[in-house]
Amino acid sequence: MKKRISLIAAVVLVLASCQKKQEPIEISPEVYHASVDKVIEIMIHDIFSPPVASRIFAYPNIAAFEIMAKKDANYKSLAGQVSELGNIPEPKSTENLNYDMAAMIAQMDLSKRLIFSEEKLESFRDSLYTVWMEKNEPVFNASKEYGLEVANFVGEWMGKDNYKETRTMPKFSVDSNDPSRWQPTPPAYMNGIEPHWEKIRPFAIDSAQQFKPIPPPEFSMEKDSKFYQEVMEVYEVRKNMIGKGDKSEEIAIAQFWDCNPYVSVTRGHLMFATKKITPGAHWIGITKIAARKTDADFAKTVYAYTKTSIAIADAFISCWDEKYRSNLIRPETVINEYIDDSWEPVLQTPPFPEYTSGHSVVSGAASTALTSVFGDNFAFDDDTEVAYGLPVRSFTSFNQAASEAAMSRMYGGIHYRAAIEVGIKQGRDLGKFVVDKLDMTKG
Repeated sequence: MKKRISLIAAVVLVLASCQKKQEPIEISPEVYHASVDKVIEIMIHDIFSPPVASRIFAYPNIAAFEIMAKKDANYKSLAGQVSELGNIPEPKSTENLNYDMAAMIAQMDLSKRLIFSEEKLESFRDSLYTVWMEKNEPVFNASKEYGLEVANFVGEWMGKDNYKETRTMPKFSVDSNDPSRWQPTPPAYMNGIEPHWEKIRPFAIDSAQQFKPIPPPEFSMEKDSKFYQEVMEVYEVRKNMIGKGDKSEEIAIAQFWDCNPYVSVTRGHLMFATKKITPGAHWIGITKIAARKTDADFAKTVYAYTKTSIAIADAFISCWDEKYRSNLIRPETVINEYIDDSWEPVLQTPPFPEYTSGHSVVSGAASTALTSVFGDNFAFDDDTEVAYGLPVRSFTSFNQAASEAAMSRMYGGIHYRAAIEVGIKQGRDLGKFVVDKLDMTKG
C-alpha cells in the first residue's frame, strides 16, 4: 500500500513538473522605455536622417497605442482620426491575451521593419520573449499572435504613405546661378537630404502646406536690408562667443541641442561621421523623462510617446515642405562669400536648406504635445545628452526647453533669426492643431 501511494505521489510530481508555468505577467513601462531606447541606439548606429527617424518613431507607437486602447477604457482609438487609419483587427480570442504584451510585440516588430540593423533589435526582443515564454507560454503565444497581426495591419497602412516612392525620386538640384539658393556646405558637401519629404502622407495635419509659414526675408546684401541684418547678427553672435571662450553659455546651449546625425570629422586624409541622436529623438528622450517623473503607468507611457511622435512626424513634413520651397542659403555660405572667408559656425551646418529651422518647428510641436499630456510649468532635468558627453540641463517647462532649442540654432551659427522665430510659431501652431484634433482620452 505504501509503495502504491509513493508511486502515485511520484507520478503526480512528474506530471506537475511537466506542466507549463502560468505565472501572471505585468508589463512595466520600463520595458517600453527600454525598447524605445534600443531603437534609438540602433537608429544612431544606422544614421537615419531626422525626417526618416521621425517616421520610425510614429508607426510603432501608434500600433502599440491602438492595442492598448482596446483594453483600457481611458483611451480612444486613433482610427478615423489619423490619416487613412482604420480599426485594427479584433483579437480572435481574449483568452490568455495580455494586451500590454501584445502592444510591446507590435512596437518591436514594426520598429524592426523600419531600421537596418535588424539583428540588434532581434536580440533585445528575443531576450524578452524568453522571459515571457518561461513565465507563461499560453499568454505569450496568444499575445504574440495578436501583436503580430496588428503589426501587419499597421504595416500595410504604413506602406501606403509614399515613403517607398520617394526613395526613387531624383536628388535635389542645386541652382548655383542664384545667390539666394542653398548650396552644399563643408566639410562633406552633402546633397540636400529628403527633398521630397513633403510628399509623405501626414498623420494628423491635413497636408504638408497646412502650416505654411510666411516667406523668409528677401535675399539682399544691401546693408539696410532685413536679410543682411540677420546675416550680420549670426556673424556677430559668433564673434562675441569667441571673445567669451569655449565655456560660454551660448556654446553650451548650441552643443546640447546639436542633434545632428551627419557630423563629419576629418583626420588627415580620413573623413568619418560622429553619431548623434536626431532632434526628434531628443524630444522622445524628454518624453521618457516626463513619464518616469510622473510614475506614468504603461498605458499613459504609450499615450505620451504616441501623441508626441505624431506631432514630431507632422512637424518634419511641414518644415521640410517649406525648406525646399524657400530653398534659402545657409549663414556659413553667405558669410564666407561676402563677409569673412575664415568664419566658421559653432555647429556643423546640416545638409539641407535653412528656412524654417527644423529644431524650432519640431521643438514647438513636441513641447505643445507634451504640455497637453503632463501639464504646463512641468520642470524637469534633461539628461538626454549625457551619453554624448554633455551635462544635464534643467528646464521649468517644455515650452522653455523648446525656446532654448530654437535659439540654439542662432548660437550654433546655422540659422538666421527669422527661421527660428517663425519656425517655433509654425511648430506650436501645428502642435496645437494636433492636440486639438486627436481625441485620444476619455473623460
